[in-house]
Amino acid sequence: MKQLALVGSVLLLSGCTPESAATWSLAHPLIITVILCIASLSLVLSLFSASGIAPIIVHLLAIGFVYGIFYVEGSLTALAVMMLILGLFLLAFELIVPGGIVGSIGFALIIMSLMSIAPYAPYMLYSILTALIVAVVGMVIMMKFFGKKLNVFNKMVLSDATDTEKGYVSNVNRTELLGKVAITSTPLRPSGTAMYGEERLDVVTEGGFIGANTEVVIIAVEGVRIVVRAKE
Repeated sequence: MKQLALVGSVLLLSGCTPESAATWSLAHPLIITVILCIASLSLVLSLFSASGIAPIIVHLLAIGFVYGIFYVEGSLTALAVMMLILGLFLLAFELIVPGGIVGSIGFALIIMSLMSIAPYAPYMLYSILTALIVAVVGMVIMMKFFGKKLNVFNKMVLSDATDTEKGYVSNVNRTELLGKVAITSTPLRPSGTAMYGEERLDVVTEGGFIGANTEVVIIAVEGVRIVVRAKE
């Protein structure tokens, strides 16, 4: 790993090509690396943002700047542009409908597109790896030190509580039946049915037996569970 890192540092510092090691231009590996880091950080920020519009705009501008540089250099191809557009489309689709697979395919297409436009692949490879490391570090900082949560996961996980305070009920709670008298239409062993006026109710005793045609008092209502007791 140390040798790999050393080779990467040498490649980034040496220049775009072996023949132009001392020549600085917009296509210099260090410049490309910085722009890709900006693109990766803005993409990370969009994952933590509620709307994500501003970070995405920065991300698109950074990516567009990179491709503009290689267009001027003459290494940009139609295939690379097509892979980029498709990759960005899949990433955007992933932000709207999270799942993981579509976003991974889009990310892979963008990587392939970047690698295809670089005159020398090792330079672009180390630039991409550096941008990925910066993105991971940025994500850790956002989550660890700022307590941020990924907005994408919020779309995947249901966070709303379905409680009565928000108007949700699992079943109709017939609290108006408390204290009312009904007549059993079947024996309760301990469950059965009882008639409350013209309404047929599924009821249950506290555990004992109650015969048919017996007056019972409704003592508890717990959702669809109606507890009765023989009237004294």
